Amino acid sequence: MAKKLKYALYTGCTARESTPELLQSTLAVAEKLGIELEMLDEASCCGASHLQDFDDHLSLVLNTRNLCYAEKKDLPMVTLCNTCQLNSSMTKHRIDENKELRERVNNDLRQVGLEYKGVSDVKHFLYAIVEDFGLDNLKNKIIKPLKNFNIAPFYGCHNIRPSEIQGHNNGHENPYVPNSLDRLIEVCGGKSVDYDEKNKCCGFHVDLQSPETANKLSGNALLGATDANADFMVTPCPLCHLNLDVKQHKIGETMGREINMPVLHMPQIVGLALGIPAEKLGLNHHVVKAVYFE
Repeated sequence: MAKKLKYALYTGCTARESTPELLQSTLAVAEKLGIELEMLDEASCCGASHLQDFDDHLSLVLNTRNLCYAEKKDLPMVTLCNTCQLNSSMTKHRIDENKELRERVNNDLRQVGLEYKGVSDVKHFLYAIVEDFGLDNLKNKIIKPLKNFNIAPFYGCHNIRPSEIQGHNNGHENPYVPNSLDRLIEVCGGKSVDYDEKNKCCGFHVDLQSPETANKLSGNALLGATDANADFMVTPCPLCHLNLDVKQHKIGETMGREINMPVLHMPQIVGLALGIPAEKLGLNHHVVKAVYFE
């Protein structure tokens, strides 16, 4: 690394409340790697792709407000959730490309003393590690490689699609054949498991409207990983994690098969390979326990 990495950390809601182990493991990994994260405590929810359907302008204002707080720190924003990443980067793209829309948003932001200038980029913590920190640098710090483990990556949707927006932030990851998680797994010493569902949707955003559909989507991924002989799965998205980890009993009933597949957050596998204790990474918070690391 030519210089010390420093980001404004946008946690979103889920990493603080529903999956606190994600924030815990992120901070532990960042500390171990010497990556400085400044928390954006003033930031609000991104709208989770639901507010956007109800009030598009309000969604733009809220997400631009979050970006303004990163700009005030003169830092790029880093996210922990695929959906937060999508809504933040999509907002930035829209108002960067449309001066009239940007001015309307800024008119509202001026009421709270903010103005969007468009100087802070947005990227997920996965790509901060893979692209900015660099996998070669990470490899040199691995002290407990995850050898003998078959690990199934689950990318989810919003980090890799739409590629015309996310490509700038994810090293131009191929949305049909992504490889960042696969490469990260290999650097951490594990064997990356290939299966058809690894870049499909988990169903989180249709769960309230059609839980059976959501269960089938998650079930396809869980069983795809199971049938590919994975020991556990890993995902960079806490919303995917909630569906895949918390709902396995119900998903098993929907799919007609018993499922017992541990699902880890992306920073947790990095932390384990760096020698950070499982307890410090919050592995005890999972519904389906990763018994290998107890």
